[in-house]
Amino acid sequence: MAVLRDDRIGVRTVDDIIKARQLVRDSAIAQGLSLVDQTKLVTAASEIARNTLVHGGGGYMRLETLNDGTRRGIRLTFSDQGPGIADIALAMKDGYSTAGGLGLGLGGTKRLVNEFDLESEPGKGTKVTILRWR
Repeated sequence: MAVLRDDRIGVRTVDDIIKARQLVRDSAIAQGLSLVDQTKLVTAASEIARNTLVHGGGGYMRLETLNDGTRRGIRLTFSDQGPGIADIALAMKDGYSTAGGLGLGLGGTKRLVNEFDLESEPGKGTKVTILRWR
């Protein structure tokens, strides 16, 4: 699999979330994703970027555009050094929220992308990788 582009931006402010969304949208268009897939990926990226800022205290987003033969895609990796997630299975359940929201963030994000991976260790931080193929 060839990585065509590899960018990393900080996610430390609300403005950074907006920049991340725009970078993801521009990359999705360049990769030829449909409007529906662009929207799904930007929505997923926005949710995880917000989690990175709010729950992780800020961190980074890595964006990679991929070419895997006939498939093109975008892989996003969000990482922080925040408090981590004590119970990943519980955090993935719809309705669970530590911030008083609807509790659809992580589970909803997983449904919007083709690949989803979550690694977290209490006291060490969280890394979420999502990927959407064209």
